[in-house]
Amino acid sequence: MIPAEFYFFAATLLGVALLHRHTLLVALTGLVSITAWKVLYGDFDGAPGLLGLSWHLQDEWVILANLFALLVGFALLAAHFEHSQAPRWLPRLLPDDWKGGFTLLALVFVLSAFLDNIAAAMIGATVARAVFGGRVHIGFLAALVAASNAGGSGSVVGDTTTTMMWLDGVAPSQVLHAYVAAVTAFMVFAIPAARQQQRYSPIQRDPQADIQVDGARLVVVALVLASAVAANVYANHLPDEQRETFPIIGATVIGVLLLLTPWRRPDWGVLPGAMKGSLFLLSLVLSASMMPVDRLPSPTPLSTFGLGLLSAVFDNIPLTKLALDQGHYDWGTLAYAVGFGGSMIWFGSSAGVAVSNLYPEARSVGQWLRHGWHVVVGYCAGFTVLLLVLGWRPEQH
Repeated sequence: MIPAEFYFFAATLLGVALLHRHTLLVALTGLVSITAWKVLYGDFDGAPGLLGLSWHLQDEWVILANLFALLVGFALLAAHFEHSQAPRWLPRLLPDDWKGGFTLLALVFVLSAFLDNIAAAMIGATVARAVFGGRVHIGFLAALVAASNAGGSGSVVGDTTTTMMWLDGVAPSQVLHAYVAAVTAFMVFAIPAARQQQRYSPIQRDPQADIQVDGARLVVVALVLASAVAANVYANHLPDEQRETFPIIGATVIGVLLLLTPWRRPDWGVLPGAMKGSLFLLSLVLSASMMPVDRLPSPTPLSTFGLGLLSAVFDNIPLTKLALDQGHYDWGTLAYAVGFGGSMIWFGSSAGVAVSNLYPEARSVGQWLRHGWHVVVGYCAGFTVLLLVLGWRPEQH
């Protein structure tokens, strides 16, 4: 018998897909409904009622706070980058025609191996707004998100899920081969996405001659990103009980931004949209965390492929935690599946939600799937090539 919580969650996702102009209201309604049902009729890992809810929130609040701070902080950071005028200068570096869009996607892919994928996606989306005259195709936005997620899938500092694997004892070398799939997927989706964009709004061939780049804002961007990476590395070396009691990475990003405010003031005007998008994602993440999923199917290539599809609508953090507890996965294949799978729908990853905060027109599941079809094809192609080249190599961590 399927638990009632899954029906509530499925109805919430369906509402988000159909009512894309009211996504926050739908997500909050779903969260309230699921919470009320579990408090009145269910339990939280065996703990009933409000007491169980309070224990559950104690377990989840650090993840939620980190996500909220990163989404809001990187929105402010993207505004710093845009106001520096550097994106308007970049046409000098990017090739003309569709190869310029392709190069931009490649840069996002590479950045995501070292930075948080939210930051890489936001930087790419900000550059795209400048070099394409403010008109960015939804298919290209989907590709930007996919590039950021693919780029981080084989690096233990490039994505939350791979970092979780690293902390649980999975060696970095055990996820590195995810790049066989990620590079394949990138080549599949990046070329048609770049051509889509070039037909929709060609890249600006020459920047304006009077552009004055604000170097101070670029320094702010660099300092915040460096602080985020340092905080991530520091948090990874803390014992679990310390790391799970404070949102170190998110607090660091917000703290450094505020510390540098007297030097360069952020564009506070982006906060309402960023906070709205953040609350939407947090509502879905918290709802997903309350689903009574206590085990996954046996680790096989087919079940791992399915986890990637599930990641488009179900938070990949609890999926990864369950997989680590279960063991016997091919960790590189799993990293690619859950890391890249969320790219197939706009709310399937935090990077997608962040980009949709800049481009509200992307908040349509139908349009995302219709114009971002190449991301779905890329996921399937990457997974297939990885299995054909390296096979299924499960290891007990």
